[in-house]
Amino acid sequence: KTLILGFQKLTRAAVVGYTNAAAVPDEASHPSFLENLKMGKKTKDPTYRLANGEVVAPQIVDAMLRFTRKQPKGTIDVWWLYDDGGLTMLIPYILTTRASWSSCKLRVFCLANKKDDLASEHRRMIELLCKFRIDFSDVVMVPDVTRRPKEESVRDFNNLISSFKVPPEEEDGVKTPEGITESELVALKDKTNRHIRLRELLLEHSRNATFIVMTLPIPAVGTVSAPLYMAWLETLTHQMPPFLLLRGNQSSVLTFYS
Repeated sequence: KTLILGFQKLTRAAVVGYTNAAAVPDEASHPSFLENLKMGKKTKDPTYRLANGEVVAPQIVDAMLRFTRKQPKGTIDVWWLYDDGGLTMLIPYILTTRASWSSCKLRVFCLANKKDDLASEHRRMIELLCKFRIDFSDVVMVPDVTRRPKEESVRDFNNLISSFKVPPEEEDGVKTPEGITESELVALKDKTNRHIRLRELLLEHSRNATFIVMTLPIPAVGTVSAPLYMAWLETLTHQMPPFLLLRGNQSSVLTFYS
C-alpha cells in the first residue's frame, strides 16, 4: 500500500510543468496498472487526464516521457560560448556515458576569436578537449557570430518584444520603467543582434540535434531589464530541440590529463 501511494505522488509530481494543470493516470481505464507495477509486470502506459477530466493528448504525454526512454541515434550539440569553468562541457559529456544516451555523439561548437586563424583555433580546441578526456565526434569553430542578423530575424525579434515595450511618453520621469524602453534597446543593440545571430547559427547547425546545451548568457546586474533578457533566451530556444541553458561559476570542474 505504501508503494502504491508513493507511486501516485511521484506520478503527479512528474507531470507538473508539462501542462497547464497537473495530469494524473486514469486508473479507471487501467484498473490493474498499479497492481501490475507492484508485481513487476509490464503494462500499457496509463491515460493521463487534466484536473478537469480532459484526456491529455498523446503527443504531450510522449513529450513528457521523452527522457525516460533510450534516446535514438543523434547528437548532443554543445555551444560552449564562454569559459565558465567547464560545467557546460562536463554535463553533456556525463550524459553520453549513460546507457539511455549512449547512441548520441557529442558535437562541440565554439566561437572563433580570429577569423583568419580558424585552423589554429580548431586545433587548439581539439587538443584541449583531449586533455580533458572528453570524447567528442566533431568540433566546429563559429567565426561569424558578430555578423549582422538578417532583417527577417530582426523583425521576428521586434514582434516578440512589441507587447513589452514602454511607450516613449511613459519613459520620462520613471526611474525604472516596467518594460523595455527605446533607450535600452539602443544601448544594448549589439548584444541583442548577437543573440539573434546566435539563433540563426543554431538553426543552421543544430536544428536536428537530439539535445542542445548552451552556455547561459548572464548580463551584468542592472544593465538589462527582465523582459529584454527573457526575450534573448526565448529567441535562442524557440521551437528548437530540447534545450539546456547552463553556466558554471568560473570554478574549474575539468582536470587535465598529464
